[in-house]
Amino acid sequence: MTHASDALALRETFDFHGQAVRWGQLGTQGPALVMVHGTPFSAHVWRRIAPLFAQHCRVFYYDLLGYGQSQKAPGQDISLGVQNTLLAALLEHWGLERPHLLAHDFGGATALRAHLLDGCNYASLTLIDPVALAPWGSPLIQHVRQHERAFSDAPAYIHEAIVRAYLQGAAFKPLPAEVLQAYVTPWMGEIGQAAFYRQIVQMDQRYTDAIEDQLASVRCPVLLLWDEEDRWIPLAQGDALAGRLDGARYLRIPHAGHLVQEDAPEAIVAALMAFLRLSEAAPKDQ
Repeated sequence: MTHASDALALRETFDFHGQAVRWGQLGTQGPALVMVHGTPFSAHVWRRIAPLFAQHCRVFYYDLLGYGQSQKAPGQDISLGVQNTLLAALLEHWGLERPHLLAHDFGGATALRAHLLDGCNYASLTLIDPVALAPWGSPLIQHVRQHERAFSDAPAYIHEAIVRAYLQGAAFKPLPAEVLQAYVTPWMGEIGQAAFYRQIVQMDQRYTDAIEDQLASVRCPVLLLWDEEDRWIPLAQGDALAGRLDGARYLRIPHAGHLVQEDAPEAIVAALMAFLRLSEAAPKDQ
């Protein structure tokens, strides 16, 4: 595996309605595998996973609009209502008609919405602790939604302390300093601080409510992974979602929190590799 300090290169830029979205690719042969991160993270979460699959897949990854290295701007719509449209546009740009999808947190909602609302077809869909069923939103999220200005105008050192504490809470095990810093950095500075609270304020449950009654109609094999120590989205949500996704394979990951890519990346790799083998062998008319 790559070292914790290594980063995935996002060398390419996609113009999405005049806004820059950064993306990258590893591997040149085999089936396509698209990785979609969640909030408040970036494609950096896949740095210990993407290189392994690039040995036999074409791996595509990107930073959601308003996240990581992608454009952040005042007045920008970076809600779940636009992220699925971006994913659909990227799949078309990449020429991918039936890729495998690996999606975490908000990325799960994004992949589900692109599939159920935009007609994107997948060879398989792997969801890790996805935002999918109500209710969702931590106490911090609820508080920021009511007092955005107080947070976005807070002194930089206060903001940094909030972001560090929030991100550390996503992992079950303490994050090494350099790993935590890589997640914190995109949200620092005047632009980053405003963008951090902008994405929180735009979190709206209606975007998952819109697809909740369609979850049983997902048109591809589904693998659902849930971390037993997830303090952001309780395991009970995973149990409930597993019952809504018809025929989904459901695996619980012990000793890992919401940010399982740091706590137990090997669990994702093992489960996904086995699942991809099954999916590639499955009939293609699903």
